Amino acid sequence: MTLIVRVLRFLFWVVVVSWSVALLRRLVQRMVQNATQSQAPVDAPKDAMTRKLVRDPVCGMHMAEVLALPLRQDGELLHFCSAACRDKYVNATRKIAATG
Repeated sequence: MTLIVRVLRFLFWVVVVSWSVALLRRLVQRMVQNATQSQAPVDAPKDAMTRKLVRDPVCGMHMAEVLALPLRQDGELLHFCSAACRDKYVNATRKIAATG
């Protein structure tokens, strides 16, 4: 009798744990879906292939325009991959302006 009770108790806990895992998985999936939907801009392109790539004038790295650091200088919009590249560009143009 105790063997049957132990087996039934084991099966009960297996079912409870498996249902709990399935419920948690669904909950996490819904949270992730809601987070990604709420963070996406309304005007953002749906297709990853339509993203515009820009080139960093200092290091030559290509990156998505939405990830780049913009700098407007003399009416021209430049994009940089990092603050270090942007600072290097600004310092170089100041040196040219000072010597010219």
